[in-house]
Amino acid sequence: MSAADSLRNLGVRLTPSGGELRVWSESADAIELCIFDDTDPQWIVKTVPMTRDAHNVWLAKTRTLSPGRRYGIRVSGPTGPRHAFHPELVLVEPYSRGVSRLSAGRRHSVVVDGGFDWADAVKPAIPLDHTVVYEAHVRGISKLNPAVPAELRGTYAGLAHTATIEYLKDLGVTSIELLPIQTFVPEQRLTKQGLVNYWGYNTFNFFTPHAPYATAAAQAEGPEAVLREFKGMVKLLHEAGLEVILDVVYNHTSEEGLGGPVSSLRGIDNSAYYRQDDTGAYQDVTGCGNTVDFGHDVPQRLVLDSLRYWANEVQIDGFRFDLATTLGRGSAGGDGDGSYDPHHPLLAAIRDDPALAGVKLIAEPWDVGPGGWQTGNFPQGWTEWNDRYRDRMRDFWLRDIAAARATGSAGSGIGRFATRLAGSSNTFSIDRGPLASLNFITAHDGFTLADLTSYDVKHNVGNGESNRDGTDSNNSFNHGVEGPTEDVGILRTRRKAMRNLLGTLLLSAGVPMLTAGDEFGRSQRGNNNAYCHDSELTWLSWNRDDWQHDLHRVTRRLLQLRRENPALRPSRYGRPGESVPSASQMDWYDADGGSMSEDDWNSPSQRTLQYLVASTPEHEAFNRVLLVVHSLEQDVTVTLPAHEGVASYTALWDSNRDTVEPESRGAHSDQPRSPKPGVLAPGTTLIVAGTSMQLFRANATTSG
Repeated sequence: MSAADSLRNLGVRLTPSGGELRVWSESADAIELCIFDDTDPQWIVKTVPMTRDAHNVWLAKTRTLSPGRRYGIRVSGPTGPRHAFHPELVLVEPYSRGVSRLSAGRRHSVVVDGGFDWADAVKPAIPLDHTVVYEAHVRGISKLNPAVPAELRGTYAGLAHTATIEYLKDLGVTSIELLPIQTFVPEQRLTKQGLVNYWGYNTFNFFTPHAPYATAAAQAEGPEAVLREFKGMVKLLHEAGLEVILDVVYNHTSEEGLGGPVSSLRGIDNSAYYRQDDTGAYQDVTGCGNTVDFGHDVPQRLVLDSLRYWANEVQIDGFRFDLATTLGRGSAGGDGDGSYDPHHPLLAAIRDDPALAGVKLIAEPWDVGPGGWQTGNFPQGWTEWNDRYRDRMRDFWLRDIAAARATGSAGSGIGRFATRLAGSSNTFSIDRGPLASLNFITAHDGFTLADLTSYDVKHNVGNGESNRDGTDSNNSFNHGVEGPTEDVGILRTRRKAMRNLLGTLLLSAGVPMLTAGDEFGRSQRGNNNAYCHDSELTWLSWNRDDWQHDLHRVTRRLLQLRRENPALRPSRYGRPGESVPSASQMDWYDADGGSMSEDDWNSPSQRTLQYLVASTPEHEAFNRVLLVVHSLEQDVTVTLPAHEGVASYTALWDSNRDTVEPESRGAHSDQPRSPKPGVLAPGTTLIVAGTSMQLFRANATTSG
């Protein structure tokens, strides 16, 4: 048997003659399987010495290893700075499909059968250009929803409840991205502070769903029922046409730094699983105490096997990889320097694995190690969180406006905004195209959309670190008052800023990600690092003010407009002088309807743009829209451009309005009314309100 074949079936396999357990360890000198009593989790009823093959895979067979059985392994090996063997400890086997918690520091592996009837449910397979990601927390999305039965709130079943699904479908998103649901534990520091890990970026096991997110009934029944509830959630979401994307944390584990818990990988083969130097010091590029060594074949295999399991046996549609730069690093020491390599075998294997065909791959393209910021440098086939997009759009609508108020100059023109709006071609290669960019304004980490417009600085005192945690680079603007206010003018301006940011996100080329709650202006009271709050601070509220209902309707309208207008959703970058299928033909006009000059692109005093974009049909009918953008606080007069093939413009959306109905005619137009309400001729002049956007459909002439 080859080394690859030997690694193919790690973990437990159920056979007609009983169970088999296979565990890899190169450095161990003995491993034994421990079987626990059905009723007393402290009592080991059987131990089975494991035998080693030529490729360092240890094997044990026993009929006692059957569904529902708790088990663990004890591993002994040499001492030395790179080893951490503790043969007295019972460890959780890394490929466990079930994990049972005994106490704060003790867990057992559990054998699960995994059988499930998927019936006719299939993956929705939503094309990337139609995808709208909705980043949410399993507990937070339904915990306060009165339409969900109390016993289901905050659970997998609550997410799968009809009320939740109908909300997501009505909103118009296509793919729900869940913050980590692989079994995780709180960091020791948080436990000592009496706080919790709400976000879940501290993975304990890569194959099991987090049990506390299941209903009390499923938890009481055990890991098999927890897995069944999770699969049931996926099935119901798929039946509704919604994709499920998991935020996965493979870059580090909950074993933390040296002196941290020994629960699994560290006690099995510390020298192979974690990056360290010859003294045993961890080379941590994650900021979490340890870093998994992806210069080694076995950790690579662990990740691939975990992804295959979730994608196939649990039918997950995609993955967002936390600190994905770490997955592309080689080993440090010897001939390697541990640097990032876009051609790293793990990144290539994830993309090219036939068992992962069609799975969406989303990278958070940075870590905290040397050369850690890699936005734009992932291989073809990957989509990346585009932090350059986030920062530019925040600056354009928030910090630049603050600068204009303070100094009289916004500090920059509209050119860099336009580049991001059109798909960030200065960041991603021509071969990868605009769908390599996952556009976002906010995420779980940082200010919410409402807080971006209400706070200049973070307010994280409740996190227990004297406001030292969380970023100070928020690119936010409070519009004159820090935090809550009753000033009607400030509130009106903040809400328009939120509409501008949402409109920018949902009308940009690329894959948009909306953070749960931003569609109605959820606040975390200025906390930009709420990872340790499992409370109403982080849960979605379903009691909303009138303005929040208005903002929700605006978000729905923007998502509808994105669906209906393929010109906003190119799959490829256009090339000058060519007609590229599924790209966009872009024309740029100034406020007067003329061609943009160099000064128009760069002048802080000329922040007005008309973006006329037409699709180049491949799968959908021809479509052309006009987006008018004005980002100074003074109103501006705009002349709608004359363009070959365009007969008129139909108003679709105006960010200056709280409501979603289009204007019956151009705002303050000095031209006669059009024959049809909301339809304007090229050359029509209209006044565009300060810091606002307007979207029009460009109607074709009868000759095309």
